Amino acid sequence: MSVSTEIAEPGVVVVTIDHPPVNALPVAGWFALADAVTAAGRDPATHVVVLRAAGRGFCAGVDIKEIQREGHEALVGANQGCHAAFGAVYDCEVPVIAAVRGFCLGGGVGLVGNADVVVAADDATFGLPEVDRGALGAATHLARLVPQHLMRAMYYTATTVTAAQLHDFGSVYRVVPPDDLDGAALEVAKQIAAKDPRVIRAAKQALNGIDPQDVHRSYRYEQGFTFELNLSGVADEVRNRGWVHGQADDR
Repeated sequence: MSVSTEIAEPGVVVVTIDHPPVNALPVAGWFALADAVTAAGRDPATHVVVLRAAGRGFCAGVDIKEIQREGHEALVGANQGCHAAFGAVYDCEVPVIAAVRGFCLGGGVGLVGNADVVVAADDATFGLPEVDRGALGAATHLARLVPQHLMRAMYYTATTVTAAQLHDFGSVYRVVPPDDLDGAALEVAKQIAAKDPRVIRAAKQALNGIDPQDVHRSYRYEQGFTFELNLSGVADEVRNRGWVHGQADDR
């Protein structure tokens, strides 16, 4: 099962990504995640959502092997699924807390960048390896986590930053040992859940309304270049070079 939902505390819904080995979600998984987050926020009994992951890392992005196996149909599906999932986190009617451990790459950054609060384990790393995959995307969301010039350097070089660095920037709220991550996320969630939910839901709308960046439109703009790179054959060439030189991961 790629996505599961449970009520951890009164008013606190936990959505868990669980797609071994590295939580690189297939097309269906992205849409399932979008549906789970949206449904949780729409339920009047929900005051806050915690988005977490099972396994050794938060999310390694899309299932590249599915795209290679099924071609452009899977590429379109992955792009639409990511847009739906990232948007579901951003548009969720209640605050979403991302609890991040291990690697947070590609689509993982898209989810975390659109979250309201980020709590991370001290082993968490964040980055966009898209240029090494012949793709683009989620710079919109990385720019919500790091300053502009660092975002550009990370994007061009496909390098990562640590949870401690993001804490220094103020984009990660708390950094804790991995064994304490779920407890720390729930602690923050309970603080929010204790507030009047009518006020919190209004606050979510208000904060989204004053956001300087239209995350939906800017991400879709990025995705257009991914389509260009794939249709021109450049993406396949880049990915094949990675496989030859041993740069590919186990997604």
